[in-house]
Amino acid sequence: MKYNMKMLLGTSAVCVLIASTAYAGPADDPGIQKREQLQEKRIDQGVKSGELTPREAGKLEAQQAKIKQDEARMKSDGKLTKKERRKLAKEQNRASKNIEKKKHNEQKTTVSQ
Repeated sequence: MKYNMKMLLGTSAVCVLIASTAYAGPADDPGIQKREQLQEKRIDQGVKSGELTPREAGKLEAQQAKIKQDEARMKSDGKLTKKERRKLAKEQNRASKNIEKKKHNEQKTTVSQ
């Protein structure tokens, strides 16, 4: 019970962090924004299907929050350079691999309906 409460609080904290970074403004590159949304959707789907445990989902969401923070920092000067776009793409590629790996590992949760 304590574990579930800690995971709920941890996941809630990550959601607040994600929401706060979402107000950084729209990406200069629509591809970056679309990629972020796709990653979030994949994580949500993994939780709903039971492929991701709450702990795994929390770690993946924290990784996404860090990417959004990096994007906001990079955009703070009013532009996003090609080098910065490549860095964000590399971070999202790494996150995508992590999502795939965690969704297809042996850890599962039972989904109650």
